Amino acid sequence: MKFKSLIMVVLVAFFSSICGGVFALKYLNNYSADNSSSSTSSIKVVETGSTKAQNVYQAVAEKASPSVVGIVSETVNQESIFSSSQVVQGSGTGFVVDKRGYILTNSHVVSDGQAKSVKVVIDKNKTVNGNVIWNDTSLDLAIVKVNTSGLTVAELGDSDSVKVGDIAIAIGNPLGTELMSSVTQGIVSGLNRDVSTSSSNMSGLIQTDASINPGNSGGPLLNQQGQVIGINTVKANADNLGFSIPINTAKNILQRVIEDNNYEKPLLGVTVIDIATYKSYTGKDLGVESGVIVKETVSGSIAKKAGIEAGDIIVKIGDKEIKNRGDISKKLYSYSKGSKDTITIIRNGKEKTLNIEF
Repeated sequence: MKFKSLIMVVLVAFFSSICGGVFALKYLNNYSADNSSSSTSSIKVVETGSTKAQNVYQAVAEKASPSVVGIVSETVNQESIFSSSQVVQGSGTGFVVDKRGYILTNSHVVSDGQAKSVKVVIDKNKTVNGNVIWNDTSLDLAIVKVNTSGLTVAELGDSDSVKVGDIAIAIGNPLGTELMSSVTQGIVSGLNRDVSTSSSNMSGLIQTDASINPGNSGGPLLNQQGQVIGINTVKANADNLGFSIPINTAKNILQRVIEDNNYEKPLLGVTVIDIATYKSYTGKDLGVESGVIVKETVSGSIAKKAGIEAGDIIVKIGDKEIKNRGDISKKLYSYSKGSKDTITIIRNGKEKTLNIEF
């Protein structure tokens, strides 16, 4: 499929079959471990722990690596032939965001919440059971909870302040937990990138040339202060081209899940399809570059009460431009019960603004 203004990419979780011990990479091929280099002559070296790092990369690795964990999941795949089933093992990365045992990762690392079991590798000598308490496939984010103490919490940065050319450092578990906490370095190559995977369209991503390999999914992308600025999620089928979800996308969700114990976002009550996906399947041009087409509205839902109809194209919620389903999810997490806002649609070629109340 081809999407206008979108880059075809693949998820970077490392999947392997435990049957026969044969590893299989899902969505992956033709990867390179080539790293770019950059000068640190103008970078102020920071003190971390009991030793003084010799460069910014050592300083960041020493500060952030203890918060990075490995995630190993097992999922049962049902085979239609002979009604058999197969247990598939997947490996990815996560990082601790709260000392009470909350870990942020990608949704696809935990099979979009369908994993039969989740093991969290704290270090090579400690593995504990994990529980997926929240995930959103359209955002490719998930939160895993573990019951253990002594965890090191990652420091979260501000992805809105990131600029092209900033130092970017990735820490993760390429090719599985045998190579835990591998560090790669590069720069921020681009911002607000729109990309497509085999399963969804994503927008607003950070592009980096820091090497992101199979198994890095869910790991942190860090700035030169060792603060998390993104969650590594996809790698293009080309060298030095990886993408991360901005950490600010996850901050509000983390707060609500951890502090408010709120695992549900308000539901708009619509079934939608991205404009890009619609164009690729039908070849029809609706005269709109981005947005989502409403396939149906749920009776009694917020959308139904607001007057949204099948065939409408949602282009904005409040002041947030909507490019795909993921943008709707991100915006909805900002609302709570009683919130009011507007939703902008295109109906029969004309723009219309409707009022919505949660």
